[in-house]
Amino acid sequence: MKKIVVLTGAGISAESGISTFRDSDGLWENHRVEDVANFDSWEKNPDLVRQFYNERRKQVLEVQPNEAHKQLTRLENDFDVTIITQNIDNLHERAGSKKIIHLHGEITKACSVSDANEIYDIQGYELKASDIDKNGQALRPFIVFFGEAVPMIEPAIKVCEQADILIIIGTSLVVYPASGLMHYCKKGCKKYLVDPKRPNADLSGITFVQEKASVGVKKVVEEILAKELE
Repeated sequence: MKKIVVLTGAGISAESGISTFRDSDGLWENHRVEDVANFDSWEKNPDLVRQFYNERRKQVLEVQPNEAHKQLTRLENDFDVTIITQNIDNLHERAGSKKIIHLHGEITKACSVSDANEIYDIQGYELKASDIDKNGQALRPFIVFFGEAVPMIEPAIKVCEQADILIIIGTSLVVYPASGLMHYCKKGCKKYLVDPKRPNADLSGITFVQEKASVGVKKVVEEILAKELE
C-alpha cells in the first residue's frame, strides 16, 4: 500500500473560520502574539497566556471541519495516510483522519510544566489556574510555545522519508522546521502544493494547485485516486 503524507498549515483551518496568529497584524489584546505565546510569558503572567489559549480553544470547539479536511479521509481506503499538521486544532480528527502528527501541540489538551508527557484532556474550553498536575503545579497548554523545540519533528521526518506522495496544504513554506520536511522525501516522491497564493519558495518538482483548500484538495484527491488506482 502506497504511503501518502499530508502536511497542513493554517490555510486549511482558515476555511472553517479559525483565525490565525497573523490576523490583526499579529496582535491580540494589543499584545504581540510572540510575546504572549512563549514560556517567559507563561512564567510571568500565566493568567494572560491561559486567556489567550482559552479564546483560541473556544473558537476551535465552535467550528466544524471543512470540505478539505473531509476530502483527505477519502484517501484512507486505498492508501496509508499520515497527516502532519502545524495546526493546534482537532479538525482533522473530527473529520475522521486516523493518523495525525501534531507538530505544534494540541489546543484541547494541557500538560505538566515539568513533564510534557503528562498530558490531560481539557474539559470544555477553559484551562483554569486550579487545574494542576500530580505535583500540584498549574497545568500549561499542551502547545509548543515560540522559541521551544518541536519534539514531533523527528517522527515527522521519518514519515516523510517513506512517502510515495506528499500533499502540502495551506502553508507558506517559510516556517521552520516544518517547511524543511519536504526535502526529506525520497527521490520520485510525487509532490502537490495547494494554496491560493504562490509561496516565495522553489516549487520545482511540485504540482502547484492555486486554489483555496476546499477546492484544491478535492482536485488533488480525485487526481490521485484516478491515476494511482487506474
